[in-house]
Amino acid sequence: MMNPLNKLILGTVQFGHPYGINNSTGKVAKADVATIIAEAKANGITILDTSYSYGDSEAVLGELLDKDDYFKIVSKLPRTTENPKSIFKETTERLKRNKLYGYLVHHFDYFRENPDIWIAIQTLKKEGLIEKIGFSLYHVEELEYLFSNQVDFDLVQFPYNLLDRAFEPYLKELKQRNIEVHTRSVFLQGLFFKPVEQLPEKLKPLTPYLLAMSKFCEEQDITIEELALNGVIHHSCIDGVLVGVDTIAQLQKNIKSIWPEMTSNIREFIDTLDVKEKELLNPVNWI
Repeated sequence: MMNPLNKLILGTVQFGHPYGINNSTGKVAKADVATIIAEAKANGITILDTSYSYGDSEAVLGELLDKDDYFKIVSKLPRTTENPKSIFKETTERLKRNKLYGYLVHHFDYFRENPDIWIAIQTLKKEGLIEKIGFSLYHVEELEYLFSNQVDFDLVQFPYNLLDRAFEPYLKELKQRNIEVHTRSVFLQGLFFKPVEQLPEKLKPLTPYLLAMSKFCEEQDITIEELALNGVIHHSCIDGVLVGVDTIAQLQKNIKSIWPEMTSNIREFIDTLDVKEKELLNPVNWI
């Protein structure tokens, strides 16, 4: 059986610019990034997730890894007027890599408007410069579009957490198609840790669900981290779970929170969480 810890993927958006509803420290300092990466490696994390759009995240990784090929790197093509091959070349130069494990289209609407970019990405894969190509998605309709238009891809990333399980009905089919599934927003961009009395007015409707999670954790003597992480990482159809951290302490806490196996009462509780205000599960709507 696969060690669930090996499913952790280190997200690096914080290494390029400030990110998350609870971020108070700004962009992570380069020295701290180095210690976080070393800790990830020491604990068997093998994949780093980044993007051309994450400020100078790619350049920071390239400098710190210095051609160390231990980590598999997944990056993303931004919305651009330039040739995708030029952007990819710039990404690999920043990362000091000749090839990447994964390369995703970062913005689905950009792909819809410019389908030729997919041909360019497929060519990069055929040339042996990328192992797996795919898409970063936000909505199930985007995945349905890929399926109905018979777009051939190897890797997909989308939000999935205790409250937002919109992609759940498609996980088995993705597995059957041998598509690698990475999920993000396991803590709903830090919302799970925010005291409900500090919620912005717009997010107040989520209070009952957050309180239910807190109550369950108290009854089971577990933490929110344990509930949220194990509820996703032990899903048999999910191959990787992104976590983004600002400090080494946060990463260590995440690692310590992962159990060897899942308990049935956790799954039963998760199934009771059915958010009616689904539009609030997309951080784009928090502003």
